[in-house]
Amino acid sequence: MSSSPEQLSVIQQKMLEELESKSLLEQASEAAFEYIDSAKDKPAYPTPEEIGNLAEFDQPLPEFPSSGEQIIEQLSRVGSPATVKYSGRYFGFVTGGALPVSLAAKWLADIWDQNAALYVMSPIAAKLEEICENWLKQLFSLPQSTVAGLVGGTSVASLCGLAAARYRQLQNLGWDLSENGLMGAPKIRIIMGTQIHGTVAKMLTLLGFGRNSIEWVESDQQGRMQLDKIPPMDSSCIVILQAGNVCSGAFDNFEVICPLASEAGAWVHVDGAFGLWAAASSQFNHLTKGVELAQSWSVDGHKTLNTPYDCGIILCRDQQALTEALHQQGSYIQKSDDRDSMNFTPDMSRRARGIELWASMKYLGRTGISQLVEQLHSHAIYFAEQLKEANFHILNELVFNQVIVACDSEHQTEQTLKALQTSLKCWCGGAKWQGKSIIRLSICSWETTKLDIDIAVAAFIEARKTCG
Repeated sequence: MSSSPEQLSVIQQKMLEELESKSLLEQASEAAFEYIDSAKDKPAYPTPEEIGNLAEFDQPLPEFPSSGEQIIEQLSRVGSPATVKYSGRYFGFVTGGALPVSLAAKWLADIWDQNAALYVMSPIAAKLEEICENWLKQLFSLPQSTVAGLVGGTSVASLCGLAAARYRQLQNLGWDLSENGLMGAPKIRIIMGTQIHGTVAKMLTLLGFGRNSIEWVESDQQGRMQLDKIPPMDSSCIVILQAGNVCSGAFDNFEVICPLASEAGAWVHVDGAFGLWAAASSQFNHLTKGVELAQSWSVDGHKTLNTPYDCGIILCRDQQALTEALHQQGSYIQKSDDRDSMNFTPDMSRRARGIELWASMKYLGRTGISQLVEQLHSHAIYFAEQLKEANFHILNELVFNQVIVACDSEHQTEQTLKALQTSLKCWCGGAKWQGKSIIRLSICSWETTKLDIDIAVAAFIEARKTCG
């Protein structure tokens, strides 16, 4: 029996009417379609004027309810132009686009509005995450004991893997972390290369490991850990390797390091944010040979696979260590015999990321995922070749999808990057490599074409001219 209007508050009645009429959803849908149609002709980065228009949002909190129609209109009119478009000519951060099917799946999932913590809270979310877990194990050739948790990104995924590593290595040293905490615990040795991604050090700090407690291993000219610089390992060690250096795209030598670590009783965690997907391609899986011998892996769906934001994945072969490190207690938590996904993530309430992850893998299949990986690489090769012909310097071996670019001088490199970003014809980021300023290209979007790259190369040449 439905409530009468007299029993409902004014705002509740208004929202029920909006839900029944679907007017706001239809308005948002029209705005989304307009955005898609116009985005093809828009630069990857918003203009200063479009960014300046965001000041329209600087208003005090309304005292009374606002119009839903006006809210969606303002978001579309002011917000849409000020977005960064991760499309064909965005080469800044390692940021993928979004497959059309994954966008559609996310739209539907947003309407479902599922909490993916427990099976009883969302059977569909649990089922699709279980399927994704199995498919990821197949794609990456990981042990059958591996479990997967979906989090915001590789940063949190690394936090999960390193928390599991800390738990297990302390247990191996006779220390129960869950019971005793860290005070008085045996020393854990952290071993990782000097070129590891900065977020790994950040996550280690959150886990109680300061930078001075890390045994840093010198990296070679491509950012790989130097094998002859690795210290002797033992069962107190957590070794952190990378599949895809954030600048060069280089991969650590898993085939050599992982067996040595395993023999010593060390835990290996692999930061594979975008590079672990190389394992899904027969052309590139040599880069990840031996990676299956690690204990945990972090990877993103929203990078190489091109799922919508956000979709980070922690994969761990030691289920007990992961669940003990992340466990939560509460008499109200209703566990089931099916998948309770909160066992593999630090948060309880979270959105059902597995829906669009499943849709992306289902749509592409093994062959399509492989082709996407290979396309990103071929475009990186083409980009580098065109820039080299234009007398830019390419400083890295093109093993995957990353390109390091420099001009004749560091000053010229910095000024060229500044002019490029101002031109809005494409968008690239900068970084420091071997102590010098560089332009860093990440080819991550399925939308990128050779025409996009040609336009970007022309923008590079024009930007360099402004430097004199």
